[in-house]
Amino acid sequence: MADNNHNASVPTTDPQLRRVLGLPALVFFGLVYMVPLTVFTTYGIVTEITGGRTAGAYLLTLLAMLFTATSYCFMVKRLPVAGSAYSYSHLAFGPNAGFLVGWSLLLDYLFIPMINYLLIGLFLNIAFPSVSVTSIILVSIALVTVLNVVGIHSVAKASNGIVGAQIVFIGVFIALSCNTLGAGHAVDLLSPLLGDGSNPGFGHLAAGAAVLCLSFLGFDAVSTLAEETRDARRTVPRAILLTTLGSGLLFTLLAYISQLVLPGSHFNNADAAANEVMLQAGGQFLANFFTAAFVAGSLGSALASQAAVSRILFTMGRDRVLPQRVFGTLSPRFGTPVTATLLVSVFSLLALVIDLSTLASLISFGALVAFSAVNLAVVRTHLMGTDGQRSPKAWLLYGVIPLVGLGLTLWLWTSLSALTLATGLGWFGVGLVYLGVLTAGFRRPVKALPHC
Repeated sequence: MADNNHNASVPTTDPQLRRVLGLPALVFFGLVYMVPLTVFTTYGIVTEITGGRTAGAYLLTLLAMLFTATSYCFMVKRLPVAGSAYSYSHLAFGPNAGFLVGWSLLLDYLFIPMINYLLIGLFLNIAFPSVSVTSIILVSIALVTVLNVVGIHSVAKASNGIVGAQIVFIGVFIALSCNTLGAGHAVDLLSPLLGDGSNPGFGHLAAGAAVLCLSFLGFDAVSTLAEETRDARRTVPRAILLTTLGSGLLFTLLAYISQLVLPGSHFNNADAAANEVMLQAGGQFLANFFTAAFVAGSLGSALASQAAVSRILFTMGRDRVLPQRVFGTLSPRFGTPVTATLLVSVFSLLALVIDLSTLASLISFGALVAFSAVNLAVVRTHLMGTDGQRSPKAWLLYGVIPLVGLGLTLWLWTSLSALTLATGLGWFGVGLVYLGVLTAGFRRPVKALPHC
């Protein structure tokens, strides 16, 4: 591993991404990646698990995620490059460990665009039965690919528009909900936090929080845009914390209001509980508005997630741990990783043949690998080694905070299904075999990052 005191800048001899993003664009990118309306995707399931305490579960999740988000802030200040957890692990533990973390993270990032394409196809097919799911998915992939090829500036503009549309919906939802609550019977303002008594105790609340944790992947996505951000060391950490805090409070507010509108923890169909909430709050108009806003959010999430994974592939290609001619090049015209973007689009065609439940079960593994690795990387880079800091403040910032984040992340591992663990470990095994080939049987390390 190279000296940590070395200036963590990207070498001028390698392909360079364009620094065009500021703080508002990064925050909107993170919000659209997470989809502001994603709270309604698992609302029914978590409400049943927690006994009507989804808002409380979101607060618990937000507390847990803020520790790991802070670790990302520490690392992006040390290494403001596009590779996220891959680059941070590379710096902290060496190129081989960095590759395995990056490889595991790919499992998460490659499937997130795919699940969004599938959601778009399913929801629009319900609204327009004459248009096939296949056609909708293909058009969505083509649209997202074109916007990502043209450049991150176009992605930021589209993200702003999509978040804006969802904010309009949220405003309408809150207004109609307040009108419904004002015209009805007495409202128990503490019920969304205390629940209905069906599943009491901290254990059920924690189980619900575990389901919600992966709604917060936007802060990792923000870190992948460090090389396209002006004054990245200052701007990206602020965007990470604002994205995490803002989305967490928004999720909590929406869950709180939904529980007031439709008290209790039992639904006709937990997977479609959002529709029951919308019908109760504003009738068929709001239910239709919700469908449109949710599809727009899924399209925005696909846009943001494809941009993020293409930049991770670009970074790994630039570092020659993936074929450089394929992944480590930028378009001379657009300044974007076009080849990586196109390959992600081709991979996303699996949305035509894979089911939603399988996709959902495969997304968790890579994210938890990344969260664990980044928390450990903070301890390694800031406290250990010859240049490690030893003051009480340093131990608090770079020891206690990341270790709490690590402990909370390890707790989340216990919520993973057997299928997720088996698939994730299988993917990790493939990466380990590839690394063995790349390093001639682990006799030499992969190429070290020049900017470390």
